[in-house]
Formats: sequence, C-alpha cells, structure tokens
Amino acid sequence: YQRRVRGNMATIKVGDKFPDVTLTHWADGPKPVKTGDLFKGKKVVLFAVPGAFTPTCSKDHCPSFVKGAKALKEKGIDLVACTAVNDVFVMEAWAESQHAKGVITFLADGSAVLTRALGMVLDLTEKGLGIRSKRYAIVLDDLVVKHIGVDESGLKDTTADALLAHL
Repeated sequence: YQRRVRGNMATIKVGDKFPDVTLTHWADGPKPVKTGDLFKGKKVVLFAVPGAFTPTCSKDHCPSFVKGAKALKEKGIDLVACTAVNDVFVMEAWAESQHAKGVITFLADGSAVLTRALGMVLDLTEKGLGIRSKRYAIVLDDLVVKHIGVDESGLKDTTADALLAHL
C-alpha cells in the first residue's frame, strides 16, 4: 500500500482509507497482525511515538493514553493502539513498564512499513537514531481516517486529552 506524490510518500489525511500492512504484536510471543483485520469494523485510536523508552514518549505521551483509555472507550472507541519503529520485544517490554498491558495494544513497526505507508517518516539518522515515526494520533472508524493530530515538536495535538476534544 503506497500513495506517492511526485515520488515521495503522501501523508495520510482525513477521509483516506487506512493502509493494510502487517505489523507485529505480542500474544504469547511475536505474532504478525494485519491492520486491516485488526481495525476493520472498529473505532480505533492509534498513536505513534518516535521511540519506546524515550523521555517524552515514556513520561507523557503513552501515560496520557493509559490514563485516558477509559474515557476514550466511553466516547465509543473500541481499541486504543500504539505503534513505533521498534521491534516487538522492545514494544512488549515498554508495554509492561508503562503498566499498559490490557489497556493499549502495542504494535511493532520494526521495518517502518506502516510509518512509510502513512507518510510519517521522521529521519533521525543524523542523531544516530535511524528512521523513526513522527509523533501522531489518528482516529479511525472502520478503517477510514476521521482525525489526525501531528506534533512536530512538543506534545499538544497527539495526547488522549487532545483526541477526546475531537470525539
């Protein structure tokens, strides 16, 4: 699944269909999961972080969803998920450290397949961090994008509270 604009990946926008790509999640070990299967027929909040265990992601971004998951579900959200360009073992360890197991579904985008398909690549190779994902939060309804928040710096439009204001 790719959307190209003049040779570059186009950034997903409201009204677009969410790409169907294979990510990895932890279910008694690493298991592949297709986004089309996981998100079909559901109202979903998917938030992305540049990296598990990084300061803002661990201290503020993910905790906002751990705290806000109940309120999101009360607003009709069926699934709260998190993705990052990290491997499934890192994502599982991060889920445990965030006390988020059973609250948030963690999806490893280890090869940045989803990140590239969404046009959300953050190239931090100059800082020794490689290809990462921009910080974003998307609301989906049966695979259709209903809202997108992107934080190029700081943390404002991608928290659970920011999404609750749009639901």
